[in-house]
Amino acid sequence: MTATVQVLTEGYVGERVAGTVTLILDGDVVAVVDPGMVADRRLILDPIAGLGIGAEDVTDVVFSHHHPDHTLNAALFPRARFHDHWAIYHDDVWERRDADGFQLSAAVRLMRTPGHTRQDITTLAETDDGLVAATHLWWNADGPAEDPLAEDLDELRASRGRLLALRPSLIIPGHGSPFVPVEDTAR
Repeated sequence: MTATVQVLTEGYVGERVAGTVTLILDGDVVAVVDPGMVADRRLILDPIAGLGIGAEDVTDVVFSHHHPDHTLNAALFPRARFHDHWAIYHDDVWERRDADGFQLSAAVRLMRTPGHTRQDITTLAETDDGLVAATHLWWNADGPAEDPLAEDLDELRASRGRLLALRPSLIIPGHGSPFVPVEDTAR
């Protein structure tokens, strides 16, 4: 069984900022990755509704890290479990666990990828077209090669190398369009 991945809204950085928001479907799992800042909440909710999925049907929300541009709209999904680098949160339950290797479903798992922040994680989805990575290791297809807000550039480079070693077929960056990694993708 493989997952289906759809970018709900592509992020951007400039005078205004929005995070890339991604939907991943795998069996009973309906996951939204980084439901952060967008120009209008309908940019998140309308594409989901177009698939016949209500906000209350979302089972899981994953935060790549805790910056508001990636978390601001989490409350749109009232029944979801929320995942970050060290726990799962659901209603009033805080279940500690390391995200690294945690399986949301048979085809979807989390990977610890520090660098931008020490708590960054990447969501990996096995699809019919190969491995898809929703991550903030890159802001967009052009990098930046040196993340100006990275807490640790050496960790960022190491995390990029570990992710690229998995040979993802597609990378969904934190603030841009999905891209196919190539040999010179910034490490």
